[in-house]
Amino acid sequence: MQADAKRIAPSTILLASAVLALVSMVAFMTIGAKGSWSFLLSFRGTKLLGMVLVAYAIAVSTVLFQTISGNRILTPSIIGFDAMYTLLQTIMVFFLGAAGAGSVDPRLQFLVETAVMVGLSLLLFRALFSGASRSLHLLMLVGVILGGLFRSLSSFLQRILDPNEFVVLQDRLFASFNSIDANLLGIAAVATLAVTFALWRLSPTFDVLSLGREASIGLGVDHQRVVTLLLVLIAVLVSVSTALVGPVTFFGLLVASLAWQLTPTASHRYVLPVAVCIAIATLVGGQVILERLFSFNTALSIVIEFFGGLVFIFLLVRGSAR
Repeated sequence: MQADAKRIAPSTILLASAVLALVSMVAFMTIGAKGSWSFLLSFRGTKLLGMVLVAYAIAVSTVLFQTISGNRILTPSIIGFDAMYTLLQTIMVFFLGAAGAGSVDPRLQFLVETAVMVGLSLLLFRALFSGASRSLHLLMLVGVILGGLFRSLSSFLQRILDPNEFVVLQDRLFASFNSIDANLLGIAAVATLAVTFALWRLSPTFDVLSLGREASIGLGVDHQRVVTLLLVLIAVLVSVSTALVGPVTFFGLLVASLAWQLTPTASHRYVLPVAVCIAIATLVGGQVILERLFSFNTALSIVIEFFGGLVFIFLLVRGSAR
């Protein structure tokens, strides 16, 4: 069966995934549509744009992070983005209270959260990846340690919060695709487009980087400069998506693993767009199923994280069995 899958042309896989993503978007906009189309297009279009931006950012950042790390069970969250987001939300509720945190301008909050997460990433990259050691593995190890520190600080502050404020905080910590602020989409779209342009300029090096540091240097790639720039761009994408909807730890691993498995080539020319299409189909199609079959009785992020966690366990077991 695997041999048959290998005979499928990469362009066919890309076309099928693109059609699936398009069908899911059309279904989201049309199924159950009643009333004025001007209102529906505005209301559903805002949610759809938000989900597409998040799907794109998470899929691209995860595939590229796996490329430069040489490990397909890692995601950018290992650097501590999710833990930093949790700490920022906890600090805001702790010092401003639930009412004060809710009254903060969402655009200001979005910019501050994105700037803090990107700034932390830049400090890590400059301190650990641009020095004499130039160790990407050391960078990830420090990210894991900082993530644990951020979680410990968040847990400490949460323990002394008022119970009512703690409930509000817990609601803010779950990724939500139903309450995407339309005012933030413009900022997120501009940042995503800027990163996309920079990635397009670097795209000829992606396949070379997947060969490893020594091979890429031997083929003429300035490995340190390119990887550092990619890490910064990945940090921007992850920060934008996290600040927009909240943390989704295993979603990137889920769509990236499917893209690597389904695409019969390791070329990023096909893997990246396939991962994006799968991410869009998963988010948008999952939202359609959630709204029409389950009537919002569960959160989409919980379902996605559950299946993403299963994929993570499967990859770990399969890797240890080899």
